[in-house]
Amino acid sequence: MESPNQTLTAIEGIKVGHATDSTAQTGCTVILCPAGATAGVDVRGAAPGTRETDAIRSGRLVQKAHGVLLTGGSAFGLDAAGGVVEYLEAQNVGFPAGPVRVPIVPAAVIFDLGVGDAKVRPDREMGYQACLNATDEPVAMGAVGAGTGATVGKAPSVASSPGGVGSACIRLDSGLIVAAIVVVNALGNVVHPERGEIVAGGKENGSFVDITERLLDADIVHGTNTTIGVVATNATLISAEVNRVAEMAHDGMARAIRPAHTMFDGDTLFALATGAYTGSSVNTVGILAAEVVAGAIVSAVTA
Repeated sequence: MESPNQTLTAIEGIKVGHATDSTAQTGCTVILCPAGATAGVDVRGAAPGTRETDAIRSGRLVQKAHGVLLTGGSAFGLDAAGGVVEYLEAQNVGFPAGPVRVPIVPAAVIFDLGVGDAKVRPDREMGYQACLNATDEPVAMGAVGAGTGATVGKAPSVASSPGGVGSACIRLDSGLIVAAIVVVNALGNVVHPERGEIVAGGKENGSFVDITERLLDADIVHGTNTTIGVVATNATLISAEVNRVAEMAHDGMARAIRPAHTMFDGDTLFALATGAYTGSSVNTVGILAAEVVAGAIVSAVTA
């Protein structure tokens, strides 16, 4: 018997597509929900690169997003969101505004310009291609899409390890599903949340080093980091609750990345609720969100 999908696309109505430039070592990843999903966001890092985050916070007119873009290229990579908007508009998807529909596509970037060709960044064409590649098949993980040029574990005289894209999913017997996709490009090491061992990060002489300890000793860090992602659920939640889920999901980042949420990370998590399942509380979804984020982070560097 085929095992069930254990990635973000296990949630009906959500598709994921990657566009990858292996030569320049950059790319982007799109999460599409054309029917719309109640959306929220929480930014914990102090150096974020984002688009349309304010539009989906609690108390705003817009309640739903139709896609989320995760991309390389630092602030330049936000241009790829235009391709996602173009694709969705062609499908007549978006927030009704007079004679048109405006697709709501929040986005966040990682800094990967220090890897590969710094002059090549995800653009409108690459964002559109990621949409064409979108599928409800299990999410491809590792050095693909927005995770192509990602690295983890950075400190003076330390060699970083490859980061990447990871995804994880939890299904309850009740029918509730909570899943995540995360692009890991962290300053800190990735640590297995249960065993406490480093699974990817900075190395010196072939052995992992404690990045937290190094930073405490030197207080010198590299400003080229960020972990970004999307938590999604089939639960029925209102805007304020989805934003709370995004906040709670960051606990998973803190469990699996040490240190996390520094002044030199732009850590950002989006949350989506499709509303196909009723009967779950925001507490349950938030608790599971932290679990799948931690699992997705580990998957990103071990895929």
